[in-house]
Amino acid sequence: MEALAPRAGACTECGAAVGPPQLACPRCHRLVHADTLKELAQTAERATNERNHAQALAAWRTALVLLPPRSKQHDQVVAKLQTLSRAVSEGVASERAPATTDSKGKKTKPLAAGATGLALLLWKFKLAIAFVLTKGKLLLLGFSKLSTVLSMAVSLGVYAVAFGWKYAAGLLLSLYVHEMGHVASLNKYGIKASAPMFVPGFGAFVRLKQYPANNVEDARVGLAGPIYGLGAALFAAALAAVTGSPMLFAIAKTGAWINLFNLVPIWQLDGGRAFRALSRKQRWAAVGALAAVWFASGESVLVLLLLGAAFRALEKNAPVEGDRQTLLTYAGVVAVLAALCAIVVTV
Repeated sequence: MEALAPRAGACTECGAAVGPPQLACPRCHRLVHADTLKELAQTAERATNERNHAQALAAWRTALVLLPPRSKQHDQVVAKLQTLSRAVSEGVASERAPATTDSKGKKTKPLAAGATGLALLLWKFKLAIAFVLTKGKLLLLGFSKLSTVLSMAVSLGVYAVAFGWKYAAGLLLSLYVHEMGHVASLNKYGIKASAPMFVPGFGAFVRLKQYPANNVEDARVGLAGPIYGLGAALFAAALAAVTGSPMLFAIAKTGAWINLFNLVPIWQLDGGRAFRALSRKQRWAAVGALAAVWFASGESVLVLLLLGAAFRALEKNAPVEGDRQTLLTYAGVVAVLAALCAIVVTV
């Protein structure tokens, strides 16, 4: 996490010595970065009034690392972060998202999560299209970073030797779109992060310079990668259907499989981050949805997702109240990716 370096010197209030590690005067408790914090608070409040939640979140996250961890001001900023984070997450869900109730007004049953998640996913693609038309330049942001271009070039050379440069280029573009999905979501929450970096044999990653404020925020950021990756795989499959290119079908299948594997709910994989926001009941609902998708598609990698989901469902540290949208989105993305894998295989 990036922070402004604390300054050594004397307290401007009482003259006491203040060392570099200290964020407050040991004698009078005046904040070392009081002036900077005031400016950040003004920026955050102005952004909030303008409904620019991303800028407000970014300002409060910067302020947070300039405050003593157990101070009253630190707790106040954490509370503001949580409130704004919920506003961003709930705002996405409330902008005319598809209903999750049946014709009689009853809530959908947990085992129907896959179907409801598919509807939610289609709605997300509608928003994604609008995003590309208005702010699609974000997808090109990584290519302006030398680290991204150089690491992609190295990976291209390695994969080209093994698979040919055309397939290698398509695969790397698919990975790039996946990572830029994370970047887009991070920007929405005002979280600073690096541009995508590629590692031959391991894919790509984005390094966070700040951290999500809660599990829901982390889950949304985690799922954004597979959602964008699914879009890339569907695009490759559509081009393959038009051109009849076996190579494009192979790129679509590989991209779908990689994104599906990323949804295994363990460790730092995207699926693991999603499950942090699910209650135990929702985790068991996800197990049921995964079992149904596996039965319907026969995709073998779903066994790993099932085992991981069952293991996570047995954990006792799950949140009491989980995030319903995360469950629906997870189930929907898994269902479409598995279907895409099956369709591509049979072409």
